[in-house]
Amino acid sequence: MSIGNVRAYLKPLGLEARVLEFETSSATVELAAAAVGVIPARIAKTLSFLLPDGPILVVAAGDARIDNPRFKAQFHAKAKMIGHDDVEALVGHGVGGVCPFAVKPEVAVYLDVSLKRFETVFPACGSANSAIELTPGELEQAAQNCRGWVDVCKVPEGSGA
Repeated sequence: MSIGNVRAYLKPLGLEARVLEFETSSATVELAAAAVGVIPARIAKTLSFLLPDGPILVVAAGDARIDNPRFKAQFHAKAKMIGHDDVEALVGHGVGGVCPFAVKPEVAVYLDVSLKRFETVFPACGSANSAIELTPGELEQAAQNCRGWVDVCKVPEGSGA
């Protein structure tokens, strides 16, 4: 898929005009933070996992890390990330542009509570040089196949908003 698909997906929500495109890469948390001009924690990174029932996405704050025991308690499976070469085929976006918008219909999306520390966050928009600024509430409304909020990450101590 592509940034064009994401724009088309966001259009009925009135959000397509808020998509940002950069001259430089925003494919990693650090690069995205530099492109947007915010601290890395405010980048809403989208992590892709393969569960027995299929692929899922977990959108988390840029400084958050998956907490394996919490993940297993939530999803009843070990946290197994989708391999680099399989992400696009299973999710609909390539590595660096994975986002919770315009994904394949079978992909469930979960939002980690680590994002709620911030007034706004910046998920990617289907390409390695894009983002959109959304409140956590807007992200919940806009994320395709959103199954709600989960608590499967840990954040570094002292990393408030």
